[in-house]
Amino acid sequence: MRRLHVQAPISGGILLSYTCTSECRHCMYACSPRWGSDWISRDDLHRVLAQLSGRIQPSPLGRDRVGINWGLHFTGGEPFLNFDLLVEAVRMAHDARIPSIFVETNSFWCIEDRETRQKLLQLKDAGLNGMLVSVNPFILERVPFERTARATKIAREVFVDNVMIYQQHFYSQFLRFGLKGTQPLEGYIEKTDPGDLCRRTELLPMGRACYALGHLFPRYPAEVFLDEPCLEELTRGWHVHVDNYCNYMTGYCGGLSLGDGRDIDSICRGINLDERPILNALVTSLRLLVELAVREFGYEKRKDGYISKCHLCVDVRRHIARATDEFQELRPREFYLHLE
Repeated sequence: MRRLHVQAPISGGILLSYTCTSECRHCMYACSPRWGSDWISRDDLHRVLAQLSGRIQPSPLGRDRVGINWGLHFTGGEPFLNFDLLVEAVRMAHDARIPSIFVETNSFWCIEDRETRQKLLQLKDAGLNGMLVSVNPFILERVPFERTARATKIAREVFVDNVMIYQQHFYSQFLRFGLKGTQPLEGYIEKTDPGDLCRRTELLPMGRACYALGHLFPRYPAEVFLDEPCLEELTRGWHVHVDNYCNYMTGYCGGLSLGDGRDIDSICRGINLDERPILNALVTSLRLLVELAVREFGYEKRKDGYISKCHLCVDVRRHIARATDEFQELRPREFYLHLE
């Protein structure tokens, strides 16, 4: 029996849902308003947090400070779409003595000052240590910049130094441009250098970006990536995610479940690769995954090529997931329906 040994999680996030107000072109998890309104249950949330308690490490600056790759964050989708659940999730994490708790948001809900402040104070009282405000040209397509600016200003009043602007470059740029309302990505690109967009956004060539933004990247034939494994990404213990269906995901690999997030103990003891053919292929080389897809499911390599090994991987997995539900590691299957 071959086993995949995964590092215990030291930081990560819980996707309360894949439902979002936006459908960002760069989203690694293919979040969208078109997802069903499935939210993590209270019981599952409690069980996941119990597994993370004692494992999640605090920010080097202290248990009450936050950092992108430290502590625990609540995300989605957009977590503020279910504010009551978000408050309860924060309180449960705080009661479980999980350090450095923060929430990510696209700020769609920050319509006026009073309600924005009330909600952030309520979350702080529940045990939230800080907040990450997402700022980039993709969110700007759906969320008026005034709301982003309001979220940033009031969050700094409530959480002081525990506010992360991801990314500060775009926030400063949008202020400098004097932006109001929303703006299509094409309008933003006209004002700037498209190469700057890829560099500054830390735009990872995976997930929906492979399809919605592939024109911004050079392309290569599949053979360039066939001998690359994904072992490091699949076994890392930092910035892992558990989704609302309790799929345990590492390496930002949306749609690829290592197991049940309610039983992380079992995952860390080793995953039986004989029962996970897709994982078995990925930890060896992408060649095995492609060969499996071609042989068993008639996959044809893209004539226009791929922008990254992650593009090749997700394209093959999408083809397989649409053909069969026999592979338990290809979860949730809905992910593969919302990439384009």
